[in-house]
Amino acid sequence: MGQRDRMFKVLVVGDATVGKTSLVQRYANDSFNRHYKSTVGVDFALKVVQWSESETVRLQLWDIAGQERFTSMTRLYYRDASACVIMFDVTNASTFSNSQKWKQDLDSKLLLPDGSPVPCLLLANKCDLSPWAVTRDEVDRFSKENGFSGWVETSVKENKNVSESMRVLIEKMMSSSTGEGSSSSAGTGDYINIKETSPPGWACC
Repeated sequence: MGQRDRMFKVLVVGDATVGKTSLVQRYANDSFNRHYKSTVGVDFALKVVQWSESETVRLQLWDIAGQERFTSMTRLYYRDASACVIMFDVTNASTFSNSQKWKQDLDSKLLLPDGSPVPCLLLANKCDLSPWAVTRDEVDRFSKENGFSGWVETSVKENKNVSESMRVLIEKMMSSSTGEGSSSSAGTGDYINIKETSPPGWACC
């Protein structure tokens, strides 16, 4: 069997200052391109992941500028996306509550071909800081009630769970695109313990 090349468009959304651009830069490393900022209000990066011996995954990461939120333009950004990451800052309660608006906006404008919502991870960023403005129980309940695929504690600054959470998202996109397990994995909203989901050899934390 020859090499298969998969391309997925992933949206990175959330309030300003929650760490979206830092996440994209940290994950995509040297292929981050800020050139799109002035033209369409979006930062754009490409990450190539050797998923298996026979499959390469190319992720287009779209970091939508904060001031563009909830405008008519977002429909254009959302088009053809395969998944989404919604981020909030654990020390800032308003960024957490605004995650619900982001999720509702996403679900109103973007569905998979079968009519179901796209896989969407909730990232609780800056988990290295304290005190948290929300409890883990609140985040867990919020994630379940709003149809997220799950949530992960991340620290872009300390590079904690960045590539690991994206790997979880790729798995969900792969199963959605093949029709395998999409109904069971989507919308559970559970806390994703990276230690449990990481394959052997994956460094964590």
